[in-house]
Amino acid sequence: MSESAGGDLPSLLDELRIMAQVGLEYADDPYDEERYERILTLVSEWYGRSYDLPPEEVRQRFAEEVGYVTPKVCAEAVIFDSDGRLLLQKRTDDGTWCFPCGYTDPDESPAETAVRETREETGLTVEVDELAGIHTRKPGEHGPHCLVRHSYICSVTGGELRVSHEGEDVRYWHINDVPVWHKDHEPSARAAARKRRNSE
Repeated sequence: MSESAGGDLPSLLDELRIMAQVGLEYADDPYDEERYERILTLVSEWYGRSYDLPPEEVRQRFAEEVGYVTPKVCAEAVIFDSDGRLLLQKRTDDGTWCFPCGYTDPDESPAETAVRETREETGLTVEVDELAGIHTRKPGEHGPHCLVRHSYICSVTGGELRVSHEGEDVRYWHINDVPVWHKDHEPSARAAARKRRNSE
């Protein structure tokens, strides 16, 4: 196990989950399969305790991942207006403000994810200008999985700004005026703003 696995329970559970699922993918011994299944059962139980979810629901989520298990991949669109403000969406689930963002779909690149999520969540059509950064969110406070976030600076090419069913509001904000940032989006915003200033 890596050194990080022992640091906190979510990291430990995530590593055990990945080991068990990858083991099941390649195991050809029924006794090994039984051991890996037992590990997944225990991990599901402790995930359920940690995140207040039924173990059966947790196990079903695990079952949806096939093949070699890797961190989740997602992307976000960082869109500035002419005044240097950022386009953000107010989420319906927790009232925080975030970039247009989401998980990468099958047969889709992270850059394509950023374009698609922007269209779905804001009504705007954008094109990717450059990669602002790649950020890793470790398992723990913000969820049970390791997450790799691709942050792209994008330009609006069309569409009409609107609120989607996923948000309560969508508008441009100056970085320092955002009331409550979603999870770790603020560091991404500041990194993108620095990159934008340096390229001007």
